[in-house]
Amino acid sequence: MALLLRTLARQGLSASRPRCSVLYVRHAAPMGTTAKEEMNKFWAKNTRLNRPMSPHITIYKWSVPMMMSITHRGTGVGLSGAISAFAVAALLLPGSYAHYLDLVHSLSVGPVLIGLAKVAIAFPVSFHTFNGIRHLWWDLGKGFKIPQVYRSGYTVIGLSVITAICAATLL
Repeated sequence: MALLLRTLARQGLSASRPRCSVLYVRHAAPMGTTAKEEMNKFWAKNTRLNRPMSPHITIYKWSVPMMMSITHRGTGVGLSGAISAFAVAALLLPGSYAHYLDLVHSLSVGPVLIGLAKVAIAFPVSFHTFNGIRHLWWDLGKGFKIPQVYRSGYTVIGLSVITAICAATLL
């Protein structure tokens, strides 16, 4: 598709419409350059003009909304990866689910370690769910004032911990 658009832009625009003989676009990158060449031009210009590099995340003071945003993305990626890995394992591994459950039981892992594993599994699910509800609330245009953002953030963290512990004790 991109090759077709490039070909049309190079050959067809000015010939197909005689009234608009030339299509002018200011500051457009020439079509013959690569992304690497354009990036090299960009950095050479910034060096020549003595422009500083953009600030990195290390200079910012960490805040609750920032950490929750990063954690929400991380739990989403982790849950997606875990579900995909479980599905692939269920399709490819021989034996049934009961066989692997018996294998885990035969490891004779202590109840504390099993409880921690349950919390480690339940927390990302509960955090991602509650923070997703928080984002849906924001989609309605509510809760954007800074005190409300922090209050809802701490509420999500508290509910996630409580829900993860309750879910681990039930199973």
